[in-house]
Amino acid sequence: MTLVKFNHSPLPKTFNGIVEDIFNGGWNKYVKDDFLTSDYFTTHPPVNIVETKEAFLVDVVAPGFSKEDFKISADDKTLTISAEKKVETKSESDKQVRREFNFKSFKRSFSISDVVDGSKIQAKYDNGVLKVTLPKKEDKQEAVKEIVVE
Repeated sequence: MTLVKFNHSPLPKTFNGIVEDIFNGGWNKYVKDDFLTSDYFTTHPPVNIVETKEAFLVDVVAPGFSKEDFKISADDKTLTISAEKKVETKSESDKQVRREFNFKSFKRSFSISDVVDGSKIQAKYDNGVLKVTLPKKEDKQEAVKEIVVE
């Protein structure tokens, strides 16, 4: 026989009920589970995007990678930034060989505006921050055309 408990009230009615809920393992109701894991920032790296007159600047916080780990691609409408790092640690003793594999990876995609010049995109990785520069197309002002009224 299985005992099933039902909580008909979605939220505790008193402050003590909220505190009790948090301390008895109910914290995950209030904070997303993924955020509590240690790999949250390696699978969902934070991004800052700044627009200047000349370009869009994308900064991705991705510590622990090297510049060879990144793959950046752009088509007419999407910029995709991904990284994958395979770390292998090995510890040996007389009787045992132990290997641990650790994979870090992420992939983020962003929509690109029509004003971005895709052929001039540049990227630089320095001190754990990937900086991607998306230059804007030069504004070409068309010559004024005179229209004759007939």
